Amino acid sequence: MNVDEIDTIAVLGAGNMGHGIAEVAALAGYEVRLRDINEELVENGYDQLEWSVGKLEEKDQLSEEEADAALDRVTPLVDLEETVSGTDVIIEVVPEKMEIKQDVYGEVEQYAPEDALFATNTSSLSITDLAEVTERPERFCGMHFFNPPVRMQLVEVISGEHTSDETLDTVEALAEEFGKTPVRVRKDSPGFIVNRVLVPLMNEAAWLVEDDVATMAEVDSTTTFELGLPMGSFELADQVGIDVGFHVLEYMHETLGDAYEPCPLLEEKVEAEELGKKTGKGFYDYEDGDGADIPTDAGSEEIEARLLAVMANEVAKLVGNDVAPVDDIDEAVMLGAGFPEGPAKLADSAGLDSLYETLDELHEETGAARYEPADALEAHTDEGFYGSDDEEEGVEFESIRIEHPGDMVGRIVIDRPHRMNTINPQILDELDTAIDVLEDDDDVRAVLLVGAGDDAFSAGADVQSMAANADPLDGIELSRKGKETFGKLEECPMPVVAGIDGHCLGGGMELAMCADLRVASERSSFGQPELDLGLLPGWGGTQRLQHIVGEGRAKEIILTADTYDAAEIADYGFLTEVVDNGELEEHAHDLAADLAGGPPIAQEFTKRAMLRGWEDTEAGLEIESQAFGHLLNTDDLMEGVTAFMGDSDPEFEGK
Repeated sequence: MNVDEIDTIAVLGAGNMGHGIAEVAALAGYEVRLRDINEELVENGYDQLEWSVGKLEEKDQLSEEEADAALDRVTPLVDLEETVSGTDVIIEVVPEKMEIKQDVYGEVEQYAPEDALFATNTSSLSITDLAEVTERPERFCGMHFFNPPVRMQLVEVISGEHTSDETLDTVEALAEEFGKTPVRVRKDSPGFIVNRVLVPLMNEAAWLVEDDVATMAEVDSTTTFELGLPMGSFELADQVGIDVGFHVLEYMHETLGDAYEPCPLLEEKVEAEELGKKTGKGFYDYEDGDGADIPTDAGSEEIEARLLAVMANEVAKLVGNDVAPVDDIDEAVMLGAGFPEGPAKLADSAGLDSLYETLDELHEETGAARYEPADALEAHTDEGFYGSDDEEEGVEFESIRIEHPGDMVGRIVIDRPHRMNTINPQILDELDTAIDVLEDDDDVRAVLLVGAGDDAFSAGADVQSMAANADPLDGIELSRKGKETFGKLEECPMPVVAGIDGHCLGGGMELAMCADLRVASERSSFGQPELDLGLLPGWGGTQRLQHIVGEGRAKEIILTADTYDAAEIADYGFLTEVVDNGELEEHAHDLAADLAGGPPIAQEFTKRAMLRGWEDTEAGLEIESQAFGHLLNTDDLMEGVTAFMGDSDPEFEGK
């Protein structure tokens, strides 16, 4: 079965995850049968789904017609035979108990069509064990959504021992039809990717407190303000549900051994039914207390090293056991847990050799199995998960240049003037590397992105050469590659300025969207001509442009495929400024230099809060609040206040 043959989806279980998955499927245009074991449960699930769709309509993310159509596509049911008969895909979302799930599949097998695909939303249980109670293990896989499914982008698509490649390809394609990003888990392993990293991290946080190494406040302060994760370890446990993490850990302990022994502190919380936000109290008190009130300045390097070492060890085990390659692990954790950088990149930045030493010393000192370094970790200590980081002078570029014009500005030049600086896969690779080089350069505080020559900043993707080797799967990978590289530029902790001279079209305009500020010469031209070519903006333009100029203007620019001059596009809000043709280079540099003189920590937190707020306003506001508290304790703040009071220019040092 391929994805084009899928029309009807059955979702078994109408709880939070079940009705959320049903909503995602219905919004994507599929007929959905939502089932639970009694009328009360299924009606409650449908009511929650209806409320969620209403919220999307209220926020103008759906029209009234779209909302009504999505709800009409969902049928709440109790009878199992009626639910699964004639369906193409059956997604099981029943309680996370092996026996319950196996019983469900035994019953479903009686009524399901012979060619229907089975997918389980389990967060950690063995796909193989579940598949083997069915008569179709080759058409059985994991399809692990994250909570809430409507908002979370990641879907882990997990292979069991018997799962066919065709099944995995189809379910990945289905996840994409749902508007999600699938990441393949290539081997059935407890915890899969995200939970395999997060749950041991939460367990180690608890052990730090249990062993009187640190307080809860110190651990969460380190996690949030030193590692830069979206929330503290204990705060995350409360958010997810302490029982959820504990049961995953129990299963990992049972299947993988003593390295995953649950900390008694977690067990105590579960036995006391203090499970986090859902019960009003967990590690923090959400009823009679202030909830997760995390100090900004209580972190320590020792805690940071231990948490990073544990994460690095789990990444090494996943890579070493062929569960997933390192870039997929980072992508999954960033999408599923909101990490600003993946755990492998965080570990590489800290130095794998140092983290290996931390684990080795702790293992020798405590004898605890959780600190035993994985063989695969040792194998990566010399070069890191991503290979050795060459010094800048050792990096060779063919299609871009890195320049240092002074004033703490690092300039990236797209250097294909003979092809109007059109973007090809090589440029994407080199741009990815250049961003790393400049981020690692302590003498660079802002990035200036320009095109060589005065004909074009970039006239777009090199469509001609790409079309010559056209293949749908290659096209999908190219789109993902562009999104990843452009997203990396967008998430750069330093301010990024695009200096635009000449044509800025298609993929070139999408690249400019990733800059924080855009300044252009009068002669510059802009547009998204992809629809005239039978394409669409494939590197994030359909999303980013509407955030910059508004939905109406974005649709006008993309759907008409018209070309706009600099003054017109500035009126739409796309440009910060338009300058005389001969003044662009100097003006763009001065703008980048002004930003380079700003407070680096505050700039990084500001960008992070604004970017996260695009996806989730509440999350963005929370990052803003946490960052504000952190900045109150920086040297940069004192420098800024002192300079302001003395009517002088501050000299920020990023401390």
